[in-house]
Amino acid sequence: MNWNELIAEIAAEDAGGSNTGAITGIEYDSRHVRPGSVFVAMKGGTTDGNQYVNKAIGAGAAGIITDSPEAYDHLVVYHPDRGVLLVEHGRRALAEASAAFFGHPEKKLATTGITGTNGKTTTAFLTESLLNAAGRATALIGTIEYHVAGEVRPSLHTTPEPRDLYEVMAAAAERGASELVTEVSSHALDQGRASGLQFDVAVFTNLTRDHLDYHQTMEKYFAAKRLLFDGTRYPAPRVAVLNALDEASKRLTRAALQAGAEIRTYGIGQGDWRATSYTLTPAGATIALETPAGSAELHSHLAGEVNILNLLAAFTAAHARGVAFDLLVEAVEKLKPVPGRFQTVHAGQPFSVIVDYAHTDDALINLTALARQMTQKDGKRVITLFGCGGNRDRTKRPKMGLAAGRGSDFVVATSDNPRSEDPRAILTEIEPGLKESGVRYTVEPDRAAGIRLALEAAQPGDVVLLAGKGHEKEQILADHTIPFDDAQVALSTLADLGYGEER
Repeated sequence: MNWNELIAEIAAEDAGGSNTGAITGIEYDSRHVRPGSVFVAMKGGTTDGNQYVNKAIGAGAAGIITDSPEAYDHLVVYHPDRGVLLVEHGRRALAEASAAFFGHPEKKLATTGITGTNGKTTTAFLTESLLNAAGRATALIGTIEYHVAGEVRPSLHTTPEPRDLYEVMAAAAERGASELVTEVSSHALDQGRASGLQFDVAVFTNLTRDHLDYHQTMEKYFAAKRLLFDGTRYPAPRVAVLNALDEASKRLTRAALQAGAEIRTYGIGQGDWRATSYTLTPAGATIALETPAGSAELHSHLAGEVNILNLLAAFTAAHARGVAFDLLVEAVEKLKPVPGRFQTVHAGQPFSVIVDYAHTDDALINLTALARQMTQKDGKRVITLFGCGGNRDRTKRPKMGLAAGRGSDFVVATSDNPRSEDPRAILTEIEPGLKESGVRYTVEPDRAAGIRLALEAAQPGDVVLLAGKGHEKEQILADHTIPFDDAQVALSTLADLGYGEER
């Protein structure tokens, strides 16, 4: 591909300079530019890529795509030997350039996009697993990791920049994938990171207070989520899968219908695809399912009511993608918990152990509320272990202490990733919230020892929450990083306490 072939696929305001050589790559980070690359200089929320144009040219960039008229004028005059393109929207141009360079993988993959405050990661994992059960090769883009037709890659962002997204899609398509399942964050929707994608199925999980440091108001936050459904910035999905229990779904239904989408709702006791009843156990749940496609009893290894909702969303989405109802019912029992997202750890103990990524006060409020649902019939206890990361927002520490205390019967305050801070100093800042809540608590800076204290305190029917690190496999200390996996530490501790192997 040469410069002229590339820019023919990009909406531009002006073009200048010239280049006849082959294009070797598309980059938005000047540090990755190599001879023959095209550098897309775009304004971002915290930085302006146009500041790095000279660095990109020095690294051998063959062309520059810019959203700055000033940068464009300068380049045309002083670098006429480079191709230069002026665009209105830098990130949209990045998507257009990436799609062209990587051979339009978006046309080769049927895409399911999942948005919402909570549940995106679990729903994405479950949807992919259900598609895999139908024999389909998939790509997954999400918070924990990326999947490329069976290959696991580290996650860059929940929703990466278009260049990285298209590269993953191209690799997956080359490996034979026919489906893409992707988390779509509100930031990504607002910034246009999903530009160029045609979502066949779009899923909404819920809307709760979050990310207001970016969106400023809940209305703006909702408006960003709505972009996935209303056809104004992205093409409307063929099918919109909406949580019938969330108030925001009413407005999304109207927007999606006006855009021409088919609506499918899911929920517990509500929705077209619904759980009419369920029974929770330490090892999962049994669910009575009613849908327009049929009725069934589902046996799930995912614990908690929240995972029933996530499962219903994934089940509905996979069926919308053409997977047969009976096959989905059979596949549910084989689904594995998603790492670090309300993940059960079961070694035969008579109480529930759940690992979760909750690392804000709002997340702890939601997590402990879910645990309380699992204990309220029997009057059992919620035991919560959590910590706060070092070199991060200190103001949330007492808030997290208060949230954990109000939602729990016993709390173990411990280390998260202390980084360069003294773990005991972090715990000192957590304690005022714990004291205000009135909960019984203990402080243990060593996380492994803290997990043991929490598990030793558990009695039959209790729920033990190991919160904060979720899927993470290491702990970041002041001068080194150590392997640390909450689920594995819990399993090892349970074995020491006399319980059997995970099953």
